[in-house]
Amino acid sequence: MNAMNTQLSALESALEGMDLPQMLAFVGNQFPGHVVFSTSFGMEDQVITDAIVASHAPISIFTLDTGRLFNETYSVWAATISKYAINIKTYSPETQALNEWLEKAGPNAFYDSLENRKTCCRIRKVDPLKKALAGNKVWVTGIRAAQSQNRGEMPILEWDEANVIIKFHPLVSWTASEVRDYIQSNEVPYNPLHDKGFVSIGCSPCTRAIKPGEDFRAGRWWWEDNSKKECGLHSHGSHRL
Repeated sequence: MNAMNTQLSALESALEGMDLPQMLAFVGNQFPGHVVFSTSFGMEDQVITDAIVASHAPISIFTLDTGRLFNETYSVWAATISKYAINIKTYSPETQALNEWLEKAGPNAFYDSLENRKTCCRIRKVDPLKKALAGNKVWVTGIRAAQSQNRGEMPILEWDEANVIIKFHPLVSWTASEVRDYIQSNEVPYNPLHDKGFVSIGCSPCTRAIKPGEDFRAGRWWWEDNSKKECGLHSHGSHRL
């Protein structure tokens, strides 16, 4: 890992002083044809999409359609394609695996146990993600450090051992106010659920609005303990040694 840490440190140093479009263009050009961005059409992801387009960064954009997203999410997805005239590659759950799971456990088994919820997330999100990342070298995400207790110490660049890829978090130090200001200043389409107390938007059965004073992640899998609130996309032991 020493060689990888050296590479990450060099990239991190090169990014110092750059704004968001510059960072995205730089990383895209360092690994041409092998940088991908995963969007779920939340505010942070919409900021990154806007910056990718503005900078002409050579970064491919993809999304995971779990089959249980909010209608509002599909609407902002359509608005994004229309505004930016871009292609967003879509990855969906493997049909046989999903059908077998539904036949065995039913459509709402994720409420019954943590094991069931993780199985549902794996089929609908984690397995499709692995297909999307295969063969690439950098995965751009919309993660911010303030989003959960599990992300507080997250660096801007890290190595994801499970997916064998560098993770790049260009918004890691941004505040929620900075994200919203960018959205408004640049007239970026965003999910109207954000104006109704939904700060983190995933599948509709597993997402609710949060109450004043609640943690950022309180609206996701609200029936579970706070320490377990990750779907598996960002809990693979990414690290710097």
